[in-house]
Amino acid sequence: MRPLTAAQMVAAAVVVARLARGRRRLPPLRALPDAGVTVSVVIPARDEAARIGPCLRAVLAASAVSEVIVVDDGSRDGTAEVAASLGAKVVTAGPLPGGWVGKQWALRQGVAAAGGEVVVTLDADTRPEPGLFGALVGALERYDLVSAAPRFVCDGVLEQALHASMLATLVYRFGPVGPASPPPPHRVVANGQCLAFRRDRMTGVDGFALVRDRMTDDVALARRLARQGWTVGFLDAGSLLEVDMHDSVGELWREWGRSLPLRDVTGPGWQVADLAVIWLTGALPVLRLAVGRPTGLDAALLAVRLLLAGALRGSYRKPGAGLLLSPLLDPASAFRLTEATLRPVRTWRGRTYPQARAGARRDTCGDARDVSGGARPALPGRSAAR
Repeated sequence: MRPLTAAQMVAAAVVVARLARGRRRLPPLRALPDAGVTVSVVIPARDEAARIGPCLRAVLAASAVSEVIVVDDGSRDGTAEVAASLGAKVVTAGPLPGGWVGKQWALRQGVAAAGGEVVVTLDADTRPEPGLFGALVGALERYDLVSAAPRFVCDGVLEQALHASMLATLVYRFGPVGPASPPPPHRVVANGQCLAFRRDRMTGVDGFALVRDRMTDDVALARRLARQGWTVGFLDAGSLLEVDMHDSVGELWREWGRSLPLRDVTGPGWQVADLAVIWLTGALPVLRLAVGRPTGLDAALLAVRLLLAGALRGSYRKPGAGLLLSPLLDPASAFRLTEATLRPVRTWRGRTYPQARAGARRDTCGDARDVSGGARPALPGRSAAR
């Protein structure tokens, strides 16, 4: 047996085992109208004036939400004014300290300003249903940190095809959303577009400071807390949460493609293994099909990939032909994943961040331990609404 064939067989077995977890995955979140506790929603925002309106209107209409805080992170497009005009409490983020990524800095200040027992963080491009917040509070009876997987909005066949192809790389590496058994901490994943936790517990560990220099902040936070004994739930909330992430295929390629590898929270061994799985089971069958030389294993893997495309229908508001075409773009997604792994990007919204601080040591779980002896910044006080 040729080495490439043997490696492909091993990778195929790994993927099939991961996909098989979907038979036992937890049911999706269901709407609950009354949260039963006070809920603060925190939305970090930097130049989101054009997108934050629908999110804020939906959150402000939810009876389960006690307060809505928008943390304006140096916006230059009137984001703060839009948020205030709609009725949100606006907190102005202070100057970004060295060693911090903007989103974590904004979230830390938003949580410090929140008064609710439970905090839900949302990205500005999310569109929550009112029942989402009660559902998240209910899930916190079982978990310490809850992350919600949304339903995606894609404009056009090509955007949906590329998005579904990139999404498939996550499923092939980590399995479906809602695993019945928690993965080991170094393989935990989360979606930072929607997180829920109890405020006192998060401020007690100063969670966002723990991952202050990570570009893939959501997964970094989930893995760090899981290592500290937190139970982390990554649950399907497709019927309660929509996300319109990108405005074009080019933006999707640049922005989501740069974060897909989870490079700054994944050890080198796992990075190599994950890339091998994607190339051998996703890209290689399509490339061989294109040159007219697919093997029997390639055909089987293409069939599995088409089944996954069908299973992903529920992940999109308007599933269409893009889902069926998405396997054809798997070589492109594998290339983007590899490119972003080898040449990581640490630039976002006009800011360029240095590599992880010199005083931090990362292990294969993507954890960071401060060995510099430097003190962490104190939690900021509550900011006045503007």
